[in-house]
Amino acid sequence: MEIVFATHNKNKVYEVQLLVPEHIKILSLETIGCYDEIPETADTLEGNAKIKADFVTKNYKLPCFADDTGLLVASLNGAPGVLSARYAGAQKDSEANMEKLLVALKNKENRKARFETVIALNLNGQQLLFNGIASGEITPTKSGTKGFGYDPIFKPEGYESTFAELPVEIKNKISHRGKAMKKLIDYLNKMEK
Repeated sequence: MEIVFATHNKNKVYEVQLLVPEHIKILSLETIGCYDEIPETADTLEGNAKIKADFVTKNYKLPCFADDTGLLVASLNGAPGVLSARYAGAQKDSEANMEKLLVALKNKENRKARFETVIALNLNGQQLLFNGIASGEITPTKSGTKGFGYDPIFKPEGYESTFAELPVEIKNKISHRGKAMKKLIDYLNKMEK
């Protein structure tokens, strides 16, 4: 089975390809010749995931899934939330996003946060949603070189390391995207039987 992952983020494609069984081949937007920046104009993660999946279904007529992820920080009333990728501006600069968040939390004692991922799957004329949550806290400084996005400042519950310090195999088991992908993969496996 071939399925499009509606993202331009090569790190996401890499992590997801490690999760899926060999009989499922993940195609990126570039692979199908899509270089458009699909606008994320919804005010929810679910809405943005649907927009991206629907764009591929409408324009390329291929089975696909898309995700949207937000980092919700308790003491910031859930910010940056749906704007996580654009927290410091439209340029989607991870370093600037982390710096802005660390400044916002400078004098806050409560550093609890959670990542939420929503995946929209468009397959056989149906749309299904899968979600995953990873709880943890924001560290005072960046640590680690693996991963992407906010990984260097997010320490998941039960670990002393940030996502950026953990091997990708461990991160994939406990991360928000990993949990949502497991539900998606379970569904695709049932469809194939």
